Formats: sequence, C-alpha cells, structure tokens
Amino acid sequence: MRRGELDSRLLILVTLALVAFGLVMVYSATSAAAALGGKNPMYYLERQAMYAAFGIVLMTLAQRGDYRRLRALAPTLIVTSLVLLAAVLVVGPAVNGARRWIGFGPLVFQPSELAKLALAVWAAAYLARRPPPRTLRELWRPVGALASVFCVLLILEPDMGTAIALMVMLMGMLAVAGTDGRTLGAAAAIAGALGMLAIWFEPYRRARFFAFLHPWHDAQGTGYQIAQAMISMGSGGIFGVGIGNGVGKDFYLPEAHTDMILANIGEELGLVGVAAVVGAYLLFAYAGFDVAVRCKDPFGKRLAAGLTILVCGQAAINIAAVMAVAPLTGVPLPFISYGGSSLVVLLAGVGILLNIAHRGGRAATAVPDRSRGDGRARAARDRGRGRADGTRRPRDVRRVARPRRSAAGS
Repeated sequence: MRRGELDSRLLILVTLALVAFGLVMVYSATSAAAALGGKNPMYYLERQAMYAAFGIVLMTLAQRGDYRRLRALAPTLIVTSLVLLAAVLVVGPAVNGARRWIGFGPLVFQPSELAKLALAVWAAAYLARRPPPRTLRELWRPVGALASVFCVLLILEPDMGTAIALMVMLMGMLAVAGTDGRTLGAAAAIAGALGMLAIWFEPYRRARFFAFLHPWHDAQGTGYQIAQAMISMGSGGIFGVGIGNGVGKDFYLPEAHTDMILANIGEELGLVGVAAVVGAYLLFAYAGFDVAVRCKDPFGKRLAAGLTILVCGQAAINIAAVMAVAPLTGVPLPFISYGGSSLVVLLAGVGILLNIAHRGGRAATAVPDRSRGDGRARAARDRGRGRADGTRRPRDVRRVARPRRSAAGS
C-alpha cells in the first residue's frame, strides 16, 4: 500500500471514528438534560447527526473535485467571511452576551467557522506564489493586516478562542512556507501582547484568566467551570464510571456537551478514553502532515498543513483548557463537541485534505524518473534551447561525432 493511500485511509478512519464517538458522547451528555427540559431526549443527537450527514456529503464532494480551483476562490471566500463576520455583529441574536450566530430559518450558522477555512485557503494561495516573509514588515503586508482584521471582528463578537485558533493556524502555515523562527517569534510576541491587552480590558476575560491561575480560590464563582472539569476528569479514574453514568454533566459541569465534553469523557471512560481521543488526534496529525510533506504543489502543501493545524491545534487548545493547563477559550473539541457549523466546516476541510493526498501524490509521480534513464522529457526540454554560455546545442550530436566512411569501404 502506498503512503498516499495509507494517509487517506487513516484520515477517513480517524475522522469518521471521532464523529461517531462524538455522537455517542453528545447523546450521553444531553439526553437527561433534554428530558428534564421537556424536550425529546434525542433532540441534540438528531441535530448533530443531521449536521454530520451533511458534513460527510461535503467531505465526499470536496474529495472528488480539484483542490487547485480553490486558489481562484480565495478572494471570494475572504470577502464573504468578512461580510458575514461584520453582519453577525448587527443582525446576530445575542446568546449569553455574545453575537456569534446567524439564523437561516431553522438552521443556525456560525460565520467564524467559515473564516477559519477561508483564511487557510487564502494564506496557502498567497504563500505559494510569494517568497516567505523575512521581516515583520513583509509579514504585516498583507498577511498580518488581514489576520488582524479577522481577529478584531472575532473579538468584538466576542470570540477570542477562534481568534487564537486562527493565529495558531497562520503561524504554522508561515513556518511551513519557510519564514524564519526569529520573525515568527517576534510576531508571536506582538500577538501575545495584544491578546493580553484584550484580556485585561475586558472584565469577564480578566476574571477567567485569573480563575485559570487560581481556580480553587473561587470554586463557586469564576473558577467553577474549571474546578468542576477537574473533578469530573479525576472522578473517572482509569476506566471511568461507564457511558451514561456520569453525574457531572447533569448537575455540575457547565457546557458538558460543547466546550467541556472531554471532561465528560474523562468521567465516563476514564484515562483510557481520554488517551484514546488524544491518540486519534495524533494519528490525524501524522497523516495530515505526511500529506503536506509529500505534496509537490506549493499551494497544496501549505493548505494541507493549514488544515491539519486547524484540526489538531483546536484539539490541543481544548484539551489544555479542560485539563486546566491553559485558560478557557471556548474552542470546541473537533468532530466531538456539539455544534453544527464547526462539524460541517471541519468535515469539508478533511475532504480537501483527502483531495490533496490523492492529487498531490499523482502530481509527484508525473515527474520523469531519471534513475531509469528516462531522458525523453529532458531531451524535449533541451531541444532548441541555448547553452548557458549562449552557444547553440548541435542539432544532432551523433552525426558530428560519427566518422565518415570512405567509398572504398562501403
């Protein structure tokens, strides 16, 4: 089996396994709460399954097309994302003090999820046709400026978690493109300083940050969610209490089906379940980065790396927050947390990644194999082309080198 086929199978297997596992854990985390609220116990499961089916259809369609066509669509995706991010601040309904969703009848869409994919496609297209930024000035125009516009609109929603995920993805793509570590380090320091200012001047972000530093100082207030997540993770032990038997999701743990679903997994499946989830994301990272390494097309290479970082970066941010290693950011666990927009966009991104794995490998094998003496492509390329010193190549070297026979010897 070729490496390209192995990568594709690994990506499909891991993605579908995480989606199926997410459906089980969403039902486990929401059935009792939905029944107590007077809803169908399968309400959240049915909606998540509907989004999963739609996302799998998009993944299949994205896998069958040609990912190179996305280069021409990059400006359209950027403009559409910016318009939707601005529109959600005006027409989006306020939910828990945030405006992040736009309703289309019974459907609800989160524009920030489309922004992740749009910025990945645009950045891959830009970095594929330009040399990598070497200084902060080159990095600012236009990559840094456009990323700043996205982050400002996201922070106004407010959705700082998505802004962090975008910056992590963009930094990874710049590293793959060849930007040196000193420039990336300076850019990360500036972004981190601006992020700290955004945290400091917003009271709820400041309270959440200090709760991360000392969650048990106010375990019934600002540190409540982190404290309950740690209790749920610890109470599961090695093998957990069993699927559906956890109590944190019903009475104690806020957002147990979205941002904190890993804590529910830790309680019901224990250390083994959490380790399996982490291992699945590591397999996804291995296959995704291998696709990027093997791809010979600069656009495909950068896009594959960006999509892989988008999935695994969000997973790392969520896992670190649930384990109280990093502040809470509201970033969902990819493919597992409840949320239709995130699930659909990420599945579409996996379809693009599979497309790159398929077509990038074929493009690599189209290069003539010179080790077998296949010089036809090189001969055709050299015919009629001048030498480096300006002289012409003889039209027939063999005719010049062959001695002429005499008439007597013929």
